[in-house]
Amino acid sequence: MTSSPKKKAKPRSVLPGFGLSLGFTVFYLSIIVIIPLIGIFVKTSGLTPGQFWDTVSNARVVASYKISFLTSFYAALINLVFGLLIAWVLVRYQFPGKKIIDSLIDMPFALPTAVAGISLTAIYAPNGWVGQLLEPLGIKVAFTPLGITLALIFIGLPFVVRTVQPVLQDLDNEVEEAAVMLGAFRWSTFRRVVLPELIPPLLTGFALAFARGIGEYGSVVFISGNMPMKTEIAPLLIMTKLEQFDYRGATAIALVMLVASFLLLLLINYLQWRSNRRVVSA
Repeated sequence: MTSSPKKKAKPRSVLPGFGLSLGFTVFYLSIIVIIPLIGIFVKTSGLTPGQFWDTVSNARVVASYKISFLTSFYAALINLVFGLLIAWVLVRYQFPGKKIIDSLIDMPFALPTAVAGISLTAIYAPNGWVGQLLEPLGIKVAFTPLGITLALIFIGLPFVVRTVQPVLQDLDNEVEEAAVMLGAFRWSTFRRVVLPELIPPLLTGFALAFARGIGEYGSVVFISGNMPMKTEIAPLLIMTKLEQFDYRGATAIALVMLVASFLLLLLINYLQWRSNRRVVSA
């Protein structure tokens, strides 16, 4: 009598309870992220194509898009440069008060955005501490796109610093020293050895700062002045339509911002993937 072959034991997962945890993750993301996003599409579907186009192509709405996206882009670009510089100084140098400066980087995360907006407005208003010094020079910050960009720089800086800082800490200094000993100049060493390793985290920090800036409301609403066609941001226009009970118009504007943000983040993630692939192949 032949014995039946033994069934192969099913390989156990390294992580216990993976099925349950995955189900909870999907459920949680559905409640918090997916369902609200679907709600935007559903609410907007109540508009006809003509009504949707008239809403999102209105001159005031287009102007708010330009303000939101351009100021967010400029702020993220500035943070890309100075965030790298700050992360470099914090990692590569020792100086008095380093821990205090390092902790101040996270201040925009803990500070309520409305408090940040009021503080920046008080400082850069024409009668503020800094604004009254810039006024004779013909430089106006508060209630201009420049003031919006400044507020977005403030709230976006930690994203770049905190994504670049760990990568700089993990870089091997011996590789840089070897490049210098072989005759490479400091700039060549940075450009050929250090910068390729920093491109992925820099792109990540840029994307996070840019995405945060597009949807920022509290720190911008005070310093912008909220002048239609000049300093009115898209989130404020959405709030205005909600207060007027124009829910479909608000969701239509939000849908355009959602799609545009998704496409831009998708492009940045693609560039990050390309840079990671290039570094690995090198």
